[in-house]
Amino acid sequence: MTTFTELPLSAPLQQKLAAAQFITLTPIQARAISPALEGKDVIGTAQTGTGKTLAFLIPILEMLRAESLKNDTAKHIRALVLLPTRELAMQVHEQYEQLRDKKMPKAALVMGGVAEKGQIQSLRPGCEFVIATPGRLQDFITRKFADLRHVKILVLDEADRMLDMGFLPAIRRILQILPQRRQTLCYSATMEQSVASLVNDYTHEPVRIALGSVLKPAESVSLEAYEVRPSEKLDVLRQLLYEEKGQTLIFTRTKRGTQRLAKELERDGFSTAQIHGDRTQSQRNAALSGFQEGRYQILVATDVASRGLHCDDVAHVINYDLPKMAEDFIHRVGRTGRMGTPGRASTLVTGVEVLDLRNIERTLKLRIERKQVDASVSEQRPKRFVENTLASRTLTALPGEVFV
Repeated sequence: MTTFTELPLSAPLQQKLAAAQFITLTPIQARAISPALEGKDVIGTAQTGTGKTLAFLIPILEMLRAESLKNDTAKHIRALVLLPTRELAMQVHEQYEQLRDKKMPKAALVMGGVAEKGQIQSLRPGCEFVIATPGRLQDFITRKFADLRHVKILVLDEADRMLDMGFLPAIRRILQILPQRRQTLCYSATMEQSVASLVNDYTHEPVRIALGSVLKPAESVSLEAYEVRPSEKLDVLRQLLYEEKGQTLIFTRTKRGTQRLAKELERDGFSTAQIHGDRTQSQRNAALSGFQEGRYQILVATDVASRGLHCDDVAHVINYDLPKMAEDFIHRVGRTGRMGTPGRASTLVTGVEVLDLRNIERTLKLRIERKQVDASVSEQRPKRFVENTLASRTLTALPGEVFV
């Protein structure tokens, strides 16, 4: 099975998939959608950017359509998707809206960091599908704004990330409320012991799908590293940005570092947005949508975007700062080269970071190509930088002075 047309899907959904230009199944979709449509529990691990969202949205869409054809006038929450971040929740919601037709129910989006009034209203009687982050949903359950006793499909997306963020207690409280007879779909980039324990407790005879090495970048991503002096770092970054025609995602380690770098690149004339923990939700939404729509060439972000950002057109990922953990390196570079398209991931290292990079290589069992930059990069900035700088100045001739 290689295409969506081979799946036993309803005609309206097939039309929506075709209109959205979803033609060829990715490996995780080819192996996970069919058992999920049969009502089986599924545990799937695969590299980031392999199409896991569609692997669980399609079974949900078909289940909700079947429910809508019944004569039962009572409407309850039938499907629940739990995710670690607001950005990821919003993107799943966006993809659902892209694929549902007018006869299908709208999805309620429940997440922290934004006003709750509209979310509470969306959970009123008649809501059938909820996309949520665990903390806010648990709060709504405690306040009796959400009734999960009729859920038929539960999805745990990015399960490892949710546990890393400390959501395990909230997830367990939510799962205790759900009916025991339900379908559970769990998708994760890794299957560590904590994740395995969780899914073993809450799944029944699941179909297990593991594709490739989840601790290696996709083969379509070329990895490269530049060993530079601290004084050269920003100029090397500029050089890489001037060489790249596509959109670039730059990762920094701290919120303050993100702010400083974004302002520096804005002064250089780059269209730049930023995402980090101190930005409001509306600011993060605007940055993400502007980057996705191409209004910003560059997005500078902390690791808050290493998993929660899905953008298919990122040509280049740059690690301006090394991540704290080797696994975070995989999730960062996984933002490019998605769905098998070519991607480029560059890492800038200075001083002792060279040893840290070698530790990442040993841990992940991969080889990152070392590349050189012009030895005079610290004295000579790229041509476009010089042009941009001169263009921004108004020069006035002094007596006897002629500009050529």
